[in-house]
Amino acid sequence: MTGRFETILYDKTPDKVGTITINRPQALNSFTYQMCTEFRSLWQEIAEDTDVNAVVIRAAPGRAFSTGADVRVRSNTLGSDQLWNQRDPGELLGPKANLCWKPVIAAVHGLCGGGALYWINESDIVVCSPDAEFFDPHVTYGMTAALEPIGLRWRIPIGDVLRMALMGNDERMCAETALRVSLVSEIVPRDDLWTRAHQIAATIANKPSAATQGTVRAIWESMDMTRNASLHTGLKYCLLGNAVGVPEVNRDEVMARQKVYSLR
Repeated sequence: MTGRFETILYDKTPDKVGTITINRPQALNSFTYQMCTEFRSLWQEIAEDTDVNAVVIRAAPGRAFSTGADVRVRSNTLGSDQLWNQRDPGELLGPKANLCWKPVIAAVHGLCGGGALYWINESDIVVCSPDAEFFDPHVTYGMTAALEPIGLRWRIPIGDVLRMALMGNDERMCAETALRVSLVSEIVPRDDLWTRAHQIAATIANKPSAATQGTVRAIWESMDMTRNASLHTGLKYCLLGNAVGVPEVNRDEVMARQKVYSLR
């Protein structure tokens, strides 16, 4: 299964977890237009695959989770040399932009900069190792920092977004700060990072996918609506999704074996 792509690896396990590994360690796992198109194809596949209920996105070992677009490769990540045919790479890289509502857990190690934030911005849960560093270098190179910080604005306070965007390469957000501002929900030792991300994904994947996908979609789409509009839409999603998800669960059995884990 992993041989279908050139820039990423993909595998899925019997516990219904799909694992995507960004696989360009020789280039700090930066992305090219080819990687963009491979992600678009994969997200569309995952959305329709009933054998995958949750997804982990991680990166090949090395210094970086990803440093964004590969500026050393002559590849137009905007998809076209024609001005009005160009598009945001995030439309190809991100699960939500591709209408994939399977829960996504990002496992971040090392450098996570610039365009790498596309994946972070559209993940549902982000965990990182202590060596993780988040930054946006655009303004350092005379480029407007817009798309990635705007996406980030929905995850963390605007002051922290502006600080990252305006400081450029002169400052990086460490793992502890990322936890404090809720960019990540957990810091995990580097050696345990992939295991922990898979554990979270497997726990979610064990629940009815109709319920988890409906939850993800309702919450994400609410960010583009007013409060009242999102509540009305959310009710419709409950009425539609619960009819599928509830019959898949034996509530008495679930309550009998229920275990609650505390986040430490």
